Amino acid sequence: NKGIVSATFQHPIQFTALPLEKSIWILVNSEKERVKSLERMEQGLSKLWDNIPTFDSMHPEVEEKFQMLQGSNQIHSKITEMTDSHNDEFLILGSEKDYLKLYHGDFLESFVKSKQKFRLLSGCTDKTTYIFDDLERKNIKKLHTDVENHLCFILKDDNEMLFFTKNAVSPDEPYAMWTNSNSMVYAMKLLFESMWTNSKNIHL
Repeated sequence: NKGIVSATFQHPIQFTALPLEKSIWILVNSEKERVKSLERMEQGLSKLWDNIPTFDSMHPEVEEKFQMLQGSNQIHSKITEMTDSHNDEFLILGSEKDYLKLYHGDFLESFVKSKQKFRLLSGCTDKTTYIFDDLERKNIKKLHTDVENHLCFILKDDNEMLFFTKNAVSPDEPYAMWTNSNSMVYAMKLLFESMWTNSKNIHL
């Protein structure tokens, strides 16, 4: 099977060994072809291996975090961080007092010249709608009066949320929870969209 012996088709079959020099040449070339075949297999296997997804090449799962914030300073710092880094859409739902605090803290200014999308659901009355004078009114809606005024939360890019457990309406120091939990952010986004659909635009 090495190719160094020839045979005849006559009967009985006669086997003849090839000359030593030719036998060596056949064996050497046979090994060369085997090596070439292995090289071709190596290239194919390498491509196949590269196409197999690995844990390193897959998007790493983001670790879900929760952070409790106490007092205006901590909360305002987190809101600033969120407004400065949002890329897609920023959503806010809050009472009249919540929006007045955002207005006097200059947080609404970030939406005046921003190219990113934003939508605001507000419990503001006609007396305080002036705080939206520099903003696109189509992005602002008034909450239905049935909505209790202690509800306040902020959503950033569908991946971060700031939820007030005690907002501006509370006589106590404000408390808020920040999280990047997908399930919690998604739940609050559904709530926002539902309330947005059932709310009316704020007119000039």
